[in-house]
Amino acid sequence: MNTNRPVIGITMGDAAGVGPEIIMKSLKDEQVYAVCRPFVIGDAKILERADGFVRTGLKVRRIAAVADAAFEAGTVDCLDLDLVSADLPIGQVSAEAGHAAFSYLKKAIELANAGEIDAICTAPLNKEALHKGGHIYPGHTEILADLTGTQDFSMMLSAPKLKVIHVTTHVGIIDAVRMINPERVYKVIRMAHETLQKAGIAAPKIAVCGINPHAGENGLFGYGEEDEKIVPAVMQAQGEGINAVGPLPADTLFFRATRGDFDIVVAMYHDQGHGPIKVLGLEAGVNITVGLPIIRTSVDHGTAFDIAGKGIADEMSLKEAIRQAIELAPKRER
Repeated sequence: MNTNRPVIGITMGDAAGVGPEIIMKSLKDEQVYAVCRPFVIGDAKILERADGFVRTGLKVRRIAAVADAAFEAGTVDCLDLDLVSADLPIGQVSAEAGHAAFSYLKKAIELANAGEIDAICTAPLNKEALHKGGHIYPGHTEILADLTGTQDFSMMLSAPKLKVIHVTTHVGIIDAVRMINPERVYKVIRMAHETLQKAGIAAPKIAVCGINPHAGENGLFGYGEEDEKIVPAVMQAQGEGINAVGPLPADTLFFRATRGDFDIVVAMYHDQGHGPIKVLGLEAGVNITVGLPIIRTSVDHGTAFDIAGKGIADEMSLKEAIRQAIELAPKRER
C-alpha cells in the first residue's frame, strides 16, 4: 500500500456524544485507508463501547505513539490518553468529557507541530462541557488559534462543489458590517490563496462577495461599503499576483462557483457563506480553520447528545472532513 499517504490524526471530541460512533463508522470504510493513514487520539475503551452501538466489528488497537500505528483496515489505532471512565454517562454534559476533549486536541496540536501528523480532523466537542472542564473557549477554532499562537485565522466551509471562507462569522449583521475593513478582507483573501496553494492549486481563482444587494450596484444600494471596505483589499491582492476578483453580487456568485468558475468564495458575513453550503447538504459540509500553521478540518455538526448511544448518527460529514484533510494536507514526501 502507498506509504506516501498523509497521516491524519482524528480527535475523539466529547466522549459522551456521537463522535466515537461516527469515527468507528467512518474507519469501517477500507477506502479511507487507501488514501490516508488515520488514527484516533482519544480513549480506546470509549471507542470499544461505541462499537457496541454501531457494530462495525473493528478491532481497537492501543498505541503509545504515532510510530506504533499499523494503519491497517480492520483495525482502529488509538493513541490512548485514558482520560475518561468506562462508565461515563452517554448524552450528558460532563466536566470529565470536556477536559478530555480539550486534551485530545492539545495532543493533536503537539503532534502536528512536531511534524508527526499531516492534518488534524476533529469530532465534535460540547462547549458547555469544555467550560465545565476548566477550558473557557468558544470552541475548537479558538483553542487551535491560542495553542498555535495564531492571530489571524478564518473559518472555511467546504462541500464537494463549493468552498467558502469568511471575513466575519459569529457576530450580528450590524456588527459584521462594522468589522469588515480592507485589512481584514485582504488577509482573508491571502489566507484563501495560501491554503489552496498548499493543497496543490497553483493559482487559485478567488471570488469576493459584496456586502449589499448586487454588490452595491455602483452606489445604488448601501452607502459605498464595497468601495470603502472591499475594493482596496482586492486591488492589493491583485497587485501581489493573487487571482482575486470582486466585489461580486452574492446572489449569482455561489452558483457560478459551484459551476466551476472559481475555486473559493470570500463571504463577508456568517449567513452569506453558510447558507449556500447548508443548501448543498448538511452531511457534506466540513468546517476548516485556515490561517493556522497546521491543517484542521471538522464535522459541521455538534455532539448530538439526543441520539448518542443509539448507533444512528450519520458519519458522512466526518468522512468528508477526512477527505478534505487529505486534500488540504501539504504535499510532501513522507
